[in-house]
Amino acid sequence: MSKSGMFADIPVDVGITYEGERIRKPAMHVELGGPDIKEKFELLRVRKPEEVEDEKITVIGPDVDQIPEGSKIPFGIYIEVAGKELEEDMEGVMERRIHDFSNWIQGFMHLNQRDTIWLRMDKKAVKKGLNLKVVGKVLCRLYKSELPIIEKIQVTFITDPEEVKKRYEEARQVYEKRDARVRGMTDDEVDVFYGCTLCQSFAPSHVCVITPQRYANCGAISWLDGRAAAKVDPKGPIFAIPKGECLDEWAGEWSGANKVVAEKSLGEVTRVKLYSAFDYPHTSCGCFECTTFYVPECDGLGIVHRDFKGVTPTGLTFGAIADSTAGGRQVPGFHGLSYEYMRSKKFLRADGGWERIIWMPKEVKERMKDYIPAELYDKIATEEDAKTVDELKAFLEARNHPVVSRWKKEEVAAPTAPAEAVAPAPAATMPQAVTPTAPQMAVTPVATLPEMVVPAGGISFIFKNVKIYAEKLIIRRSKEGK
Repeated sequence: MSKSGMFADIPVDVGITYEGERIRKPAMHVELGGPDIKEKFELLRVRKPEEVEDEKITVIGPDVDQIPEGSKIPFGIYIEVAGKELEEDMEGVMERRIHDFSNWIQGFMHLNQRDTIWLRMDKKAVKKGLNLKVVGKVLCRLYKSELPIIEKIQVTFITDPEEVKKRYEEARQVYEKRDARVRGMTDDEVDVFYGCTLCQSFAPSHVCVITPQRYANCGAISWLDGRAAAKVDPKGPIFAIPKGECLDEWAGEWSGANKVVAEKSLGEVTRVKLYSAFDYPHTSCGCFECTTFYVPECDGLGIVHRDFKGVTPTGLTFGAIADSTAGGRQVPGFHGLSYEYMRSKKFLRADGGWERIIWMPKEVKERMKDYIPAELYDKIATEEDAKTVDELKAFLEARNHPVVSRWKKEEVAAPTAPAEAVAPAPAATMPQAVTPTAPQMAVTPVATLPEMVVPAGGISFIFKNVKIYAEKLIIRRSKEGK
């Protein structure tokens, strides 16, 4: 698609060639939502035909060309659709296509989903005439073209902070209602899982496997949404995955999922265990709501969400940890999560589940309060309890966290296999690692891992099938030129 077709009146190009386009801060005219803004959301609702004025586009508040350059503002996208075959159960999956279609617009970047959206508009595109009303036109046309089941559509953008705040709370209530529908269903009672490749423009080897007890990493697509998507768009990016033979019931490995993941990742990923962060973990793109990170000194897992602005006890920020998680790779200990998967009874079951979680931001802990086992709640540290690994270990020992029993006291043992140094993969599949901000990073590995990747500036050290015990491993940045 381009300006010569259905978008002849659009001032910028439109097409899948712009998927994956990133707008860096120096090129940004405006940031809509994003990590520095609390209130942001996108929501799609199914309405009665008489409630929708077809292709009506409304902007509540100033449009982007009336907003000072460099601004970061609260933002909401509210889409209403109608059609005789549409059902409420289809809302979530149609809403997720906002991400897909927005990224077809030259000079417009859309990341994440639901109440974590992060959008930017390019200065040059705005000067050409791109604004929210133009984006609305494109969305209307793409939705009706790609999803003919939609007969009428209207789009509302909100930039007025007070209106965003009001609708933000309404949107979160809708998300919770959607998520609650699938709770109680189990992976054992269905014959089909669903796969999603919507994010392959950002992570070519990533394939999301969606089950009743393992929500999509983005938190926007449940098993029911997957079923609806396959019905709405049979040839689309969300599709059925026959389960096949169960290869590992406890860790969640099925032959059908392995087969489809291998095909859709072009052989980059051949096995996936859905309930483990260590052994053939599920891949991640970059839209995950939270991510785990391994703390080798404690042989436990921390969890951090994308809105966390501080530094974890390992000395790394969310951004640095996300670089080890994203890109469609399988990096043991680094595992993208949705909040809904954290509510599942099969949450990281193969690794010990909640008994393996040792740290998380207070905001996440309070959000998960009803799902963290009561006997563990006070034993999981937050940023208020531990800011360093030493403080974290002391906290865990004082609270007698279950992970303490895992700690080993053996002497240093030699690796059973040599370390292999490899050059990093292309940026599309292996994002550049962010070096810790601390002058040195002390690591005491105490667990056996099938593979552990340690990013270190220009190279990554991959340790395969090794068991390492060490008092301290110090990784220092070398002096420039040496």
